[in-house]
Amino acid sequence: MTLSRARSRAAGLLLGYAADLLLADPRRGHPVAGFGAVAGALERRWWRDDRAAGTTYVATLVGGAVALGLVAERTRRPLPRLLVTAVATWAVLGGTSLDREGAAIQRLLDDGRLDDARVRLTHLVGRDTAHLSESEVVRAAVESLAENTSDAVVAPLVWGAVAGVPGLLGYRAANTLDAMVGHRSARYERFGWAAARLDDGLNLPGSRLTAALAVVLGEDRVGAWRAWRRDAAGHPSPNAGPVEAAFAGALGVRLGGTNVYGDRVEHRAILGDGRAPEREDLARVRRLARRVGLAAVAVATLSALTPLAH
Repeated sequence: MTLSRARSRAAGLLLGYAADLLLADPRRGHPVAGFGAVAGALERRWWRDDRAAGTTYVATLVGGAVALGLVAERTRRPLPRLLVTAVATWAVLGGTSLDREGAAIQRLLDDGRLDDARVRLTHLVGRDTAHLSESEVVRAAVESLAENTSDAVVAPLVWGAVAGVPGLLGYRAANTLDAMVGHRSARYERFGWAAARLDDGLNLPGSRLTAALAVVLGEDRVGAWRAWRRDAAGHPSPNAGPVEAAFAGALGVRLGGTNVYGDRVEHRAILGDGRAPEREDLARVRRLARRVGLAAVAVATLSALTPLAH
């Protein structure tokens, strides 16, 4: 990659990150929502209770997103290339919308509206929230803000730095499919296998960078490092584990425990050895997530300019 292309990529990542800070996600017509609608329609046609059908489904949709990115990057002119990268970066990032959800839950709890906070929490998590205590609502929100800082901010920036627009679009396609069909259920146990495995692989570098940044930027660096190394493996997700553990240690709180998903109950390992989360921890985790996002865009921008990214 030429120096001009490298500079366009780096500047596009910065501009797209700034656009997410200023604009967040549009309420209507979001490109990711459009992709999800196409994916949902295709699933209804292609679904079979086997891995081969799911693999074909994922390969078609993720491959299509990557191909679209390759076409979009074909221009040799620096300014159009920069703008395409910026638009793609803005489209795949979700950090500001994520922060706004955390802020909304925080306001509801500050106003004593626990029932409303439980309902708002469903925007972030898939577990049952109807009977959660205030501390459990905060725990769920902290876990989601930590995990999604990796999924919706750091990981896409990593792939944007390494592979440009194809990396951005391909990553977001894979991550969206994992959210749609990658979870364990009778319908998706086999069909969603490929989506879940691909998402695990693509999120590995981003999750490790997120955990490392949480260690460096958190309030308790020693505690964050200790929780990551000691507790991460107990989480069922190979990528959420390091991130949530590092955030727990950095904030000095205890995450994990029992989650209810319909008829299924999961008893997850405890992450960190601090106190139970409290309402005030929502402001603290939001600050940490913002610092991690800013550091991640700096790392991604510098990486896009280095020979290793070319």
